[in-house]
Amino acid sequence: MADFPRLEDINVTHKTVLVRTDLNVPMQGGKVMDNTRILRLLPTLNYLIKKKAKIVLLSHFDRPGGKFVPSLSLAPLVDPLSQALGGRPVKFGVDTIGPAAAEAVKKLEYGEVLLLENLRFHAEEEKGDAHFARELASLGDVFVNDAFSASHRKHASITGIAQYLPVAAGRLMEEELSVLSGIFSDAKKPVTAVIGGAKVSTKIALLSNLTKTMDTLIIGGAMANTFLCAQGFSVGKSLCEPKLKATALRILKAAEKNGCRILLPTDVVVAKSFKAGSECIVADVGHIPAWGMAVDVGPASIQLFSEELHRSKTVVWNGPLGAYELSPFDAGNITLARIVAKLTSGKKIRSIAGGGDTLAGLSHSGLSAEFSYVSTAGGAFLEWLEGKTLPGVAVLMKAGKNNTKARSKG
Repeated sequence: MADFPRLEDINVTHKTVLVRTDLNVPMQGGKVMDNTRILRLLPTLNYLIKKKAKIVLLSHFDRPGGKFVPSLSLAPLVDPLSQALGGRPVKFGVDTIGPAAAEAVKKLEYGEVLLLENLRFHAEEEKGDAHFARELASLGDVFVNDAFSASHRKHASITGIAQYLPVAAGRLMEEELSVLSGIFSDAKKPVTAVIGGAKVSTKIALLSNLTKTMDTLIIGGAMANTFLCAQGFSVGKSLCEPKLKATALRILKAAEKNGCRILLPTDVVVAKSFKAGSECIVADVGHIPAWGMAVDVGPASIQLFSEELHRSKTVVWNGPLGAYELSPFDAGNITLARIVAKLTSGKKIRSIAGGGDTLAGLSHSGLSAEFSYVSTAGGAFLEWLEGKTLPGVAVLMKAGKNNTKARSKG
């Protein structure tokens, strides 16, 4: 892909560096339940600490609607950040702009880390307000975007700050761009995409684009019910989008035209009710009872999908294949994840996973670390696979082009 500025391309020594992160991590009772996104920031933070920069962390958290919501403060993240940094103190600023933020930055020593308050406490952040971006930029000398997972948003801290400061990609951003661009440019074939989730409506663009780029599409989860319904199968009380039957048929036709093989479940686990431990049976897709709902792929489907995975060289996974939150309806997702993990460890395939529900499903199976690469992104990962240009990435690419032009003139 096109070049973009990296940390080594910009002078950060004795500079105040604004680092856009994504610390929108799972929280419960004021405690971080999954610190993956924090740990993935360490390469960038440690580099800046070594370079004696003043490090100012910017992040959003949840959706406070442009007003101060105490329960959505970033303050509880100070200790987890400090622990991840080996006990190094992390300071906290009670606002993102204004006198309080400016004073907190001013007091910062070289090599120290400061976390400012939730960006989304200001409505201007999500509006992409230029004045708000300018105020943020006034706090630093350099801007580093290490939030690929938020770079599909045209928010002030993602695209605006770069208009006023020298910009570079952080280590995590660099890693995400390198790995994900390879899905379409130099992935070893055959390439198989495992696509799950609840609704076809949320992944029409994704499926349409993947029919052009993948050798095989394995479709599971509740969205498979819409495809089965479009093919004339009765799906009982299963989650389905009958109004998208024509869309599903268009996707199937496009795949055939593009030489992309689509695999749908041949059997499913059917339950009477959507609750843990509910009585369930296995039924072929042509014999789903009117009283039941499909909640997982069946053993014959797992065998079919497994055979395809064994033929693959690259596997891209987005979305769970069943109701992974409830046992025993998590069996299909866990079994297929184990197969991908085993093929990966045996160096038979390269596996890449991403998407919020995908990560939750893999964490549930305890196999996240067994994949070649797991993206921290949800919506951004999805839009990347859809072939869209992410605003935050576009800013980096533009900076890279400008740097190239400057070097050529020099």
